[in-house]
Amino acid sequence: MAWKVTVDQDTCIGDAICASLCPDVFEMGDDGKAHPIVEVIEDENLYNCATEAMEACPVSAITVEEA
Repeated sequence: MAWKVTVDQDTCIGDAICASLCPDVFEMGDDGKAHPIVEVIEDENLYNCATEAMEACPVSAITVEEA
């Protein structure tokens, strides 16, 4: 199974919780906002990590869905 990860740039406030919880999937860009390092995850551990980051995002800017 594979999952697609996206970050809504208009919603992201750059609090970096996703990058701190899941640095293998998210990074902070020069614009101060989160960006996915990988857009499609096939590893279940990375999926769990990305889902945790999605749930922790204070503005719900992250989406993790089946690819």
